[in-house]
Amino acid sequence: MEIYTDILASCRESNAKLVAVSKTKPAEQIKALYDKGQRVFGENKVQELVEKQALLPNDINWHLIGHLQSNKVKYIASFVDLIHAVDSIKLLKEINKQAKKYDRTIDVLLQIKIAEEDSKFGIDPKELNTFLDEIQQLSLDNIRIKGLMGMATFTDDQAQVETEFKLLKRLFDQLKNTDLIDMDAFTEISMGMSGDYKLALETGSTMIRIGSLLFGSRDYPK
Repeated sequence: MEIYTDILASCRESNAKLVAVSKTKPAEQIKALYDKGQRVFGENKVQELVEKQALLPNDINWHLIGHLQSNKVKYIASFVDLIHAVDSIKLLKEINKQAKKYDRTIDVLLQIKIAEEDSKFGIDPKELNTFLDEIQQLSLDNIRIKGLMGMATFTDDQAQVETEFKLLKRLFDQLKNTDLIDMDAFTEISMGMSGDYKLALETGSTMIRIGSLLFGSRDYPK
């Protein structure tokens, strides 16, 4: 698969990670990419992630990249490697609670609302420091905040997308100079998908989420 090789080369040049987004795709397609050496896969829905994890090799690093409801954390807490879209204190508390049951530390990314679209989830950038202040008042010993995640506006306007990516990178850099985060753990900026990953890498992304370029268009149920 030539495109997979090209994307990997771009990641290596930027010292970034590739998350192969396998939502709606069967285990057979995931295994085919696994056989080429890919080990990090992302899913949007908890039920689909649980089903695929049971069918596929144990050394896959599973990322939950979609919006996560607190009442579903328990289904993935025993094995998930990274939860990308954390946007509330309530969700952080539940992840910590469920991780503790398995004597694990679960890595998370804080989702920041960088897009103009109302449909996008995320923490308001203006409220991020207050959000982190509140976290520091809690005993969340079974989570580790690894960085930030953001989704740009779905638009052909590359200048707007670049502006939104730069906002996320600026927030990340600002936090690295505060005592609100663990500087050693705080290393990841998850931004960039199939249509904008090259721009994301140029802007400082350390983790791109690629689906349709690797697996083809989605087959959503009607």
